[in-house]
Amino acid sequence: MDGLPYLRAGSGPSFVLVHGYLGGAEQWRHELDHFSNRYDVIAPNLPGFGAAADRPACDTIAGMAEAVFGLLDELAVGDFILLGHSMGGMVVQEMARMRPQSVLRLILYGTGPLGLMPDRFEPIATSRERLLTDGVEATIGRIGATWFKRGAEARGYRLITQIGACARRPAAEAGLGAMAAWDGRSALTSLTMPTLVVWGDADRSYRWPQVETLWTNLPDVRLSVIPGASHAAHLEKPALFHSLIEDFLSEPATAENAEDR
Repeated sequence: MDGLPYLRAGSGPSFVLVHGYLGGAEQWRHELDHFSNRYDVIAPNLPGFGAAADRPACDTIAGMAEAVFGLLDELAVGDFILLGHSMGGMVVQEMARMRPQSVLRLILYGTGPLGLMPDRFEPIATSRERLLTDGVEATIGRIGATWFKRGAEARGYRLITQIGACARRPAAEAGLGAMAAWDGRSALTSLTMPTLVVWGDADRSYRWPQVETLWTNLPDVRLSVIPGASHAAHLEKPALFHSLIEDFLSEPATAENAEDR
């Protein structure tokens, strides 16, 4: 079987976007359009999700990280800017731990360092029980509504439910198990690349204590809080989301990090 399906646009430094649970590359269409005039934007589909629904599911965050590395190796992409959303934020933290020399800059969006998220809108065990009872389509419809301040009435809700419904049940179940088993807190102080943490102040999946842990433990970190946005801030407030990332990417590298490269 061929490698992971992906979307790609533009030229320049490589900018890799990793989606989260029940997500897919299609959720990054606005970002591909916006950043492709300056960057080689690459958006993979994680195994079992989106356009990779026919791929065997990964039951660990490390396995998902290796799958993305496999694609980047196939594309001969040696170093890159790396952004991860939600579960994808766990994946990119793992990638940065595995190959720190490859990650030019790291963007952790709507995510945290602990997979078993405290104060999540519902425990992961409950999400798993509901998934097994209700199925994938109903699960993304219900969970996806919590990703927006306006719930199912929000712009972007239809898109994320369409993408999420593509996932196979084994992948959806494996993803929940992978998150529950992952803890990246011990690696944070070793992630020395410039890092941006982006968080919507109404996020019901990753609450402030998780974000604060990133902010206070990463060595070279900036924090951007998007007001009036929840877990899918890139769909709720795309212009602000893009401007925060542009500002971060425009910062000159510190002398220390430049020497490391």
